[in-house]
Amino acid sequence: MDDIIALGLETMEAQTVRMIQPQHFDQYWQAGVLAEKTGFEMNIHGPYYSELLGGRVELGRSLAKIEATLQAARTINARHVTLHTGHYGQSGRGREANETVANIFSSVVDRLETIWHDDDDEFPVFPWIKNGTPSKVGIETSGRQELWGSLEEVLEVVNHVEGTIPVLNMAHIHARGHGSMRTSEDYGELFDQVRETIGTKEFYCHFSGVEHRGGNAQFYTQIKKSDLNFEPLAEFIVEDGGWLDITLISDSPLLEHDAMYMLQSIEKSRHKQIERKAREDRRRALALQTGASIEDLKAREAEQAALRTGQAAAAEEKAAAEPTPEAKAESEAPPEAK
Repeated sequence: MDDIIALGLETMEAQTVRMIQPQHFDQYWQAGVLAEKTGFEMNIHGPYYSELLGGRVELGRSLAKIEATLQAARTINARHVTLHTGHYGQSGRGREANETVANIFSSVVDRLETIWHDDDDEFPVFPWIKNGTPSKVGIETSGRQELWGSLEEVLEVVNHVEGTIPVLNMAHIHARGHGSMRTSEDYGELFDQVRETIGTKEFYCHFSGVEHRGGNAQFYTQIKKSDLNFEPLAEFIVEDGGWLDITLISDSPLLEHDAMYMLQSIEKSRHKQIERKAREDRRRALALQTGASIEDLKAREAEQAALRTGQAAAAEEKAAAEPTPEAKAESEAPPEAK
């Protein structure tokens, strides 16, 4: 965690892929204390395998895992608890499944509220319990057709269950949509859909590269090795996302590496925006001085850029045509020296 803070990152998500063992809770508490002191945002991800729409046995096992995650969320001072739902089960897609999921998550929110304030006077080692509010329960979009959790399903449940938020897993949305997230406009439509449905400006998102086939995510990849590019999202955040309060979590196999890559991509988009605005200001000033139109100045800049590109290409061709010093020396050497 110290290394992550040193990188300039402001948040992380602890992974609880399996049941949390009691001996690990001391580590979680230490992370919670550090987060409280530094203002670093901690989050936690519940077990990946859940069967909330399964039979009584499967549901019981899943809820036991969620219980352990909720206990850890309090210990770690988590701001968000990300949970999965699992396969559609016998109820299939539709209203019945959505109502069942909504009822389960309503109970999860109530349970988290109870855990968060249970015996808080007796546990001063958790100062964030008195000073803060319980974690938000995040329902993650799924990346496979047989799993409950399309964007529309998640938004419908979140819209009816107070205390829950959608966790927008961009790799899952991209895969489930057969490669749908390709431009900054795609992200604009996504965020607008969420805002119009549940009326939020706060977004909790996961991002990574993804290998997908037939509308199903196969596995996560490094961002640069996927057809899901981060630059369009960075462009949207900088250009049109001033109203967003967004948290981005790296799901990449190269967690810290791609987290830094996303951070640098956003900074690069900001620099491009600053440079573009500076060019626009120069054009306006020059237009006032010369009486030329903005369009004429843009055309002139394009001509100059094309000229520079042509000159550079010509210089490269000339350099390629000239013999290397070694070849020139060999050609000038006397016959007996060859």
